[in-house]
Amino acid sequence: MSRRSLPFLKSLIQTRSVTYMPRPGDGAPRGVTLIPGDGIGPLVTNAVEQVMEAMHAPIYFEKYEVHGDMKRVPQQVLDSIRKNKVCLKGGLKTPVGGGVSSLNVQLRKELDLYAALVNCFNLPGLPTRHQNVDIVVIRENTEGEYSGLEHEVVPGVVESLKVITKFCSERIAKYAFEYAYLNYRKKVTAVHKANIMKLADGLFLESCREVATKYPSIKYNEIIVDNCCMQLVSKPEQFDVMVTPNLYGNLVSNTAAGIAGGTGVMPGGNVGADTAVFEQGASAGNVGNEKVVEQKKANPVALLLSSAMMLRHLQFPSFADRLETAVKRVISEGKYRTKDLGGDCTTQEIVDAVIANLD
Repeated sequence: MSRRSLPFLKSLIQTRSVTYMPRPGDGAPRGVTLIPGDGIGPLVTNAVEQVMEAMHAPIYFEKYEVHGDMKRVPQQVLDSIRKNKVCLKGGLKTPVGGGVSSLNVQLRKELDLYAALVNCFNLPGLPTRHQNVDIVVIRENTEGEYSGLEHEVVPGVVESLKVITKFCSERIAKYAFEYAYLNYRKKVTAVHKANIMKLADGLFLESCREVATKYPSIKYNEIIVDNCCMQLVSKPEQFDVMVTPNLYGNLVSNTAAGIAGGTGVMPGGNVGADTAVFEQGASAGNVGNEKVVEQKKANPVALLLSSAMMLRHLQFPSFADRLETAVKRVISEGKYRTKDLGGDCTTQEIVDAVIANLD
């Protein structure tokens, strides 16, 4: 072999990766149920629509109007999600108090979306207090305090039931360890309050420990939820994958998102055996406020990255890579940012910048 050919071979090694070989028919367009939702939801879901169209991504949307003040998720929406098996949604505003139940919780229960996943990580170019943060919070999504089992015993006394089952605890633990194994993660941390709730959180921990024995290559540890919050804000880089019961997971994922750059940039989704719903990872701010909506300055980054997760879920990896790379380029360059990231751009300006960076 001549020396002249060595630089060419080196360039091949550096620039080419082993190709993705699709199965016949994998390129057929896939239907995705789209729920724009409330507040900033229509702005950020429209951002995704524009980027998908610009990429010529092999998906098409079936759009439905659903709002948080409805009593129930319409049956045709549930039928669409079950048919397509994938949904992308904006935030649904849940009224505080009153008799209206959360449509987000309804969706999770109706579709048995038992695992919620939020990926909280540092984005290059976005300054944060802590570096080397890359945390995945996996939260049980169907029981615990979110079961909504409440009643008034006597006037002035309300009882709220926390339900924890062996079945749900085991399957969320299995999902967390399986995720860690498939994504080459090194550690799973179970978050609990078993020092006080010895039976309920004790059962959750017992399930996690049993599953952990089947994954000897993955380190397993446990942390009490109050200490977990303190450790998150002081030394978040120690965490890798975290598995939690329902309520703790909501608190931990929003805290981790705030540490890593804000809720406007953290992707996430909910998954069950048959369906998946992708949305902004951290629930805080997913509806926004009226001023942001009026000025059309909502941050679409979180939902764009959630859409990249969705594309991987649909086995369109090259489209997912293009989208994620474009978003990260825009963040890294620092020229186009919404107010929550220190800029003053509109949603449309971010969209245009992402589209310009697709290639």
